[in-house]
Amino acid sequence: MHAMNTDPVLAAGCVLWRRSPVDGEPVICLVHRPKYDDWSHPKGKLKRGEEPLAGAVREVEEETGHRCAPGPRLTTNHYMANDRPKQVSYWAAEATGGFFVPNHEVDRIVWLAPPAARVRLTQARDRELVDELLAVLRRQHA
Repeated sequence: MHAMNTDPVLAAGCVLWRRSPVDGEPVICLVHRPKYDDWSHPKGKLKRGEEPLAGAVREVEEETGHRCAPGPRLTTNHYMANDRPKQVSYWAAEATGGFFVPNHEVDRIVWLAPPAARVRLTQARDRELVDELLAVLRRQHA
């Protein structure tokens, strides 16, 4: 009998946003992963010894093609994935440029207003991050 590996899988990601060129309101980038057929925020596993924020920024660029300017830290999600605990650290991050090229991990991205993003997200825990981002943006403009 092998001992269960209880070390959490460490991952990081961002709630990636930019201002709509139409009305200046924030829109949020979601990624579609064909392997899971789900919609989520860009995120991924950290490389050995990688700082979570550096990993989050790297994953955003790998999954969306966009560079970003990270802002405040958001919630860290804890959940089980493949019988192992997973810990995902998130930051708010404003997109600063780039363009998406479909790849094997992510075949589509969408930029949606927060209410639409909330509906499109597959996991409830990802929806809460949308509300957190909006709270952060409100504080920045208070």
